[in-house]
Amino acid sequence: MSTEEEIKRKGIEALLKELGDVDTERFIKMLIREPFDYTKWQRDLWPEAGVRELSEKAVEYQKKKTEPES
Repeated sequence: MSTEEEIKRKGIEALLKELGDVDTERFIKMLIREPFDYTKWQRDLWPEAGVRELSEKAVEYQKKKTEPES
């Protein structure tokens, strides 16, 4: 199990890798500026999808990210 500091570090690294410096900063500012309930946001993101469907989407997304580009 990771410590809170490790989670913070890994989270920032993931955001920087995916969003870049500027959009990472914008994302963090949005979280600070607006009340944010992550659990509600996830529930509302795909209201009709079940756990299996979400899992399949995650696997498909990961495969696309790791496939070599042609």
